[in-house]
Amino acid sequence: MYQVGFDVGGTNLKVGVVHDNLEIVASRNVAFPKGETYEKVAALMAEQVVALAKDMNIPVTDFKSIGIATAGSIDASGSIIIHAHNLGFHDVPMIDEMHKHFPKIPVYLANDADAAALAELHAGAFRGKKTAVLFTLGTGVGGGIILGGKMFKGGMGHGNELGHMIVQHGGPICTCGNRGCIESLCTATWLIQQGRKVIVEYPISMIYEKAEGDMNKVTAKIVIDSAKEGDTIALDIFNTYVDSLSSAITSVVALLDPEVVALGGGVSLAGDFLFAPVREMVKQKSFFKVYHEVVPAQLGNTAGIIGAAMLARNEEGSV
Repeated sequence: MYQVGFDVGGTNLKVGVVHDNLEIVASRNVAFPKGETYEKVAALMAEQVVALAKDMNIPVTDFKSIGIATAGSIDASGSIIIHAHNLGFHDVPMIDEMHKHFPKIPVYLANDADAAALAELHAGAFRGKKTAVLFTLGTGVGGGIILGGKMFKGGMGHGNELGHMIVQHGGPICTCGNRGCIESLCTATWLIQQGRKVIVEYPISMIYEKAEGDMNKVTAKIVIDSAKEGDTIALDIFNTYVDSLSSAITSVVALLDPEVVALGGGVSLAGDFLFAPVREMVKQKSFFKVYHEVVPAQLGNTAGIIGAAMLARNEEGSV
């Protein structure tokens, strides 16, 4: 049995065919058509499905479902993209639009971070678990929750916004307008902001040296690499980041008591340099005197496609 999964982002529109064994057996990647109407985007998506069937030399009807993982918020019915600012989508009836092209194939829709958590459940760090939490640490902070062995879409169906839990009263202003959200403290963006301050205030630092004194060249990797190499200023930044992230994880642990927490996204590529102190601080801060696993997410760039393809299983309850 084959299921199609779309990973729709503001730069690329990725799609793959996922077999029952969770292997991506065919895939395509096209540029997201910025500025086009959602009808034209859906038509482009439909073209990719037809092309995949042709690549595999099978009829389109062999695809048992189509899943779409997208940035942005989804309505409670799971059929409308309420807002996806980087796609230019607002109140887009994506399920109905795709059904115009494939009236006989079930179509499912979910937030991309939720779909990534579902992918980890089926094929990654959450296999065999009933309760788990995923944080994706990149430009922003996304998150997905697994409860009872299924993707949790929120009590009222509005999804999960782990990045907008508030962990610091009066903290930095967040993209949502509040202050002290996880997203304002635990992103690559925060690390870059701190690194740019260093360029101005501490020209003798390793961050200054690696960025050649150019604020525009500062990356989260430069800050983390400088910390790894023992630069005291970079270490101060990194330790503050770890403190904030461990507080965020500990808050979720207190609420859900999950079997495992996974970290994905670009910042997680720091590896054990990040995971070792985060695990220790979560252990110190946790109300529960048991070890809650904190592990790397396993699926990386394939999570969106696999998770989208698995949306049918999640709805049908066949994990």
